[in-house]
Amino acid sequence: MKPSRSAAPPLTRLPRTLRSAAALAEAGLLPHDSALEAVGARYAVAVTASLAAKMAPGVPEDPIARQFLPDARELDDRPQELTDPIGDNAHSPVPGIVHRYPDRVLLKLVGVCAVYCRFCFRREMVGPGAETTLSDEVLDGALAYVAGHPEIWEVVVTGGDPFMASARRLKELMARLAAIAHVKIVRFHTRVPVAAPERVTAALADALRVPGLTTYVAVHANHARELDGEVRAALARLADAGIALVGQSVLLAGVNDDADTLARLFRALVEARVKPYYLHHPDLAPGTAHFRLPVERGQELMRALRGRVSGLALPTYVLDIPGGHGKVPIGPGYIEPAPEGWQVTDYCGEVHTYDPLAYDPLAGDPATEP
Repeated sequence: MKPSRSAAPPLTRLPRTLRSAAALAEAGLLPHDSALEAVGARYAVAVTASLAAKMAPGVPEDPIARQFLPDARELDDRPQELTDPIGDNAHSPVPGIVHRYPDRVLLKLVGVCAVYCRFCFRREMVGPGAETTLSDEVLDGALAYVAGHPEIWEVVVTGGDPFMASARRLKELMARLAAIAHVKIVRFHTRVPVAAPERVTAALADALRVPGLTTYVAVHANHARELDGEVRAALARLADAGIALVGQSVLLAGVNDDADTLARLFRALVEARVKPYYLHHPDLAPGTAHFRLPVERGQELMRALRGRVSGLALPTYVLDIPGGHGKVPIGPGYIEPAPEGWQVTDYCGEVHTYDPLAYDPLAGDPATEP
């Protein structure tokens, strides 16, 4: 017998955010199930009314629902999964800072999000039990670290979701970063424009603009249905304020693991003035095996998109090496050594020979000689 469902109230009457499996069940988005309650007890749950309205009630395979609704499979930990899959802790010289690459650092401003993705690589570190925002003392120490390392050119503000902080707090942070002469770029990683577009106000956009700094916002979206009119309007408020937008997506089984779905997503982002930046292979976070797929499948998808989707709409397919060793591109290869020069495969699968030594720039190209 299937678990019973409650009759769903109109989504317009839902509270702004549903924060438990029980609340999601009362809204008709989940069955009443003790296993789902156990998932919610272990990992944070939050689904905004905006995202709930995009879901097909009672359809767990819906690509929006699959990303945000608790799933009993999250309790299935695998031996290779890690509580800190990308090695934040190993590269944290002071609280609030992760310094993995020479010229940039992560600043973990907050520990909460507007919505909790079920595949999150920081799922063991974020949520209601986490520090809501860095204390003044910890933030002072983090910014002192940045100021004391002149090689730091970029500060990536993350969390949690930094757009959960108030516009006033973000404006104060930007002013303090602008006072550090060697910091030139500030990048915010956020789900808020998709999960809670009403938070992207003119005041927030204004807070991100400070003389002496260039601001980027990396927006996380995994399916074109996430980008409805309200979300596009929120993104336009940022773009119209002169803020550069890039897109980050995660390749997820059952959500976007086919070429047509990815093409629609990437085109929708470009139409909203967001340049697709990274397509992440899923990280080895606990309880996320049902989202992962073989690297070979991701390479097949990227090969299928090459040449059929504008270069503006193609991100780099990357793997964040477990243990904190950084991101590397893992897309398909198109060129390999041949006895004479190189063998190059085009986007249609046809193979061509390229021999750079056959073309003498001083003598000219024989094919064009009169």
